[in-house]
Amino acid sequence: MSNLSDAANGLELDFPVSYTSLPDSVESPVLVLLVDDEPRILSSLNELLKGRGYLLTSAANGGEAIQHLRRGPFDLVILDLHLPDIGGHEIMDFMNHQKTGCNVIVTSGARGIDAVIGALKRGAYDYLRKPYSKEELLKAVDNALQQRRLKAENQRIAVRLERSERIYRYLVDSSPDIIYTLDHEGRFTFVNDRAHQLLGFSREEILGKHFSVLVHEDDLDRAHYVFKECREDQRLSRNVELRLKSRHTANDQRTFSHELTNITFGSNEDLQGAELDRQKAFWGTYGVARDITERKRADELINYQAFHDILTQLPNRALFRDRLGLALLQAKRNESNLAVMFLDLDRFKIVNDTLGHGVGDELLQQVSSRLKACLRRCDTLSRLGGDEFLVVLADLTDRRDAALIAEKFIECLRQPFALADQLVHISASIGIAVYPFDGSTVDELIRHSDVAMYQMKTQGKNGHVFFDASMLDAATQRIALEHSLHLAIEHGELEMYYQPQVDVMTHKVVGAEALMRWNHPERGFLSAGEFLPFAEENGLMIPISDWMLEAICHDLKEWNKVGDNKICLSLNLSPQYLDRGDFFDNLKSALTRHHIEPKQIEVEVTENICIRNPQIAIEQLDKLGQLGVSVAIDDFGTGYSSLSYLHRFPIHTIKIDRAFVMEIQDVGAHFPVVLAIISIARGLGLNLIAEGVETRIQERYLKNAGCDVMQGFLYHKPLPQHAFMELLRNQNSLVAQMH
Repeated sequence: MSNLSDAANGLELDFPVSYTSLPDSVESPVLVLLVDDEPRILSSLNELLKGRGYLLTSAANGGEAIQHLRRGPFDLVILDLHLPDIGGHEIMDFMNHQKTGCNVIVTSGARGIDAVIGALKRGAYDYLRKPYSKEELLKAVDNALQQRRLKAENQRIAVRLERSERIYRYLVDSSPDIIYTLDHEGRFTFVNDRAHQLLGFSREEILGKHFSVLVHEDDLDRAHYVFKECREDQRLSRNVELRLKSRHTANDQRTFSHELTNITFGSNEDLQGAELDRQKAFWGTYGVARDITERKRADELINYQAFHDILTQLPNRALFRDRLGLALLQAKRNESNLAVMFLDLDRFKIVNDTLGHGVGDELLQQVSSRLKACLRRCDTLSRLGGDEFLVVLADLTDRRDAALIAEKFIECLRQPFALADQLVHISASIGIAVYPFDGSTVDELIRHSDVAMYQMKTQGKNGHVFFDASMLDAATQRIALEHSLHLAIEHGELEMYYQPQVDVMTHKVVGAEALMRWNHPERGFLSAGEFLPFAEENGLMIPISDWMLEAICHDLKEWNKVGDNKICLSLNLSPQYLDRGDFFDNLKSALTRHHIEPKQIEVEVTENICIRNPQIAIEQLDKLGQLGVSVAIDDFGTGYSSLSYLHRFPIHTIKIDRAFVMEIQDVGAHFPVVLAIISIARGLGLNLIAEGVETRIQERYLKNAGCDVMQGFLYHKPLPQHAFMELLRNQNSLVAQMH
């Protein structure tokens, strides 16, 4: 190598960069380096090869050849072994060290075998002895370049295959699914990286193992069946759901949907031959396992929510009907009884409106837990919505069993509920329908239990009652009544009655309470208690209250024409009407149109109005006070928190409820509630009116206790407008005669 360095004119042969020359395509120009120290031979080589699409470069010695090889790649070198400076073997050593990758055709006039062996050992494509024929050289060049092209094409194919394999591997390993293959015995022959990500098992732990090591024990039979079926049917491609073991999940399993396709190996002739060995032709199974755990959970959640109440987790109406249908089939088959209960919570709306819907939801959850604890496993408790529940009591021997469960319900609800840092009391009204006596279908039993529940509501709530056929007539009448009520305003069937309020010291009428009556075309006069609850339920209180404002202002205007003493008129106000934002404007407008002084109007509100929406109630009542309208609290003492509301709300009058007045049967007895109410009114400087006074004993006791204004049948029943006007005229006449 020292001789080589000297002959190369000081060129350093440390070969810092290696490269491989590959033509991009067969159409690329072919670069040929001609190396020979005889000018005549170089010239003849150039003459022979030009015009054939080659780019020719000549070198007259080894140094020039090295320089050309350093500057760029060549496809072919025609190299003379005997050069004056650097021998051909040394140049080939340089090319091999540099990894030029080009073909070399060696030409030499030497006769010895060593030169040939040395050239071939260094990778020469061919060796031509001088003198050689033109055809021999051209054939050698063509063969060398053809080999070069084939080698380059093979390398390109190999690169593309390698790139394609890398892309395939990337795509397979990046797939969101587990991709795998099994051999004919069910052992894993390939699995992508997704298996490790999803299941926690490495590829080494899976390959060569039977598929059963990953399949959940409960799904093994199905897996064996499906994979066996796949092996026996060459055309099979199917889906199956299997649970696979996982190291990542708490319950050590995930659910996968597998798409299985068999893979066969063998020629068409083999497959068509009668002697086909199916076991040898079958290569294995290709599978794609998609993780559907979350989808299954979502489907289960959607399915659960479709048949359960989200708040209480109880069955909803759809699931209840299904279970009732199954219970009916079993009862018919066993000739046994079953009961359907319709349960509605009493006073739930007050709690919900007072403490908020969040507290109401919590109450429903606690109620559900208590009710469920009273039932057997074979029974079904369902929430229909709001505060309504349905119960199926299956396999009963006697209707008394249903009564016992109903009593358990009533008893468990009697205990207070701890909500929002306070104790809340509620009760329930329960209607019961028993198969086969009260109905034989799902709809009949539900409807009849609902009818019985409503009957319990009308009887005072907080109890249970069995369905009776007579209740249907009442329900039918109720529906007809609701329909007629829609037409009552249009047909002018509503009428105002007035119950006088009397000053027992002077026996004069000092005020009146407005009471609504319905002159029903078929049922005659109905009191407010007989139809206003229906109006509340059907959203008719707003138009009815609007009509009432106009009616009382019209009548009050007529009263004022009778005498100089302007009587105060009190009217009961529906909570729905007070909640409506334009109530104040409607009242003010009616008073203005009819020229009524606001001080002649007193609005009666119950404690429930204050409890429902306290802030709204305070705002509305304050506006009434600013207008000059006074406010009375009706049924005082029958609710709760009465004293606190007296301080918070602008109350002018307290009315002693008739329930307390009725208890007064003996003047000599002591009635502390009545005395307490009277003392509160005196202490707060409020007006006081006693309702429901029917006896002189009651009058005398109340008068002695300090109550001077009373109303009740002892003095007057509610009177229509014309009768009340006559009462006022007579009273004024008596006053005039006395003067």
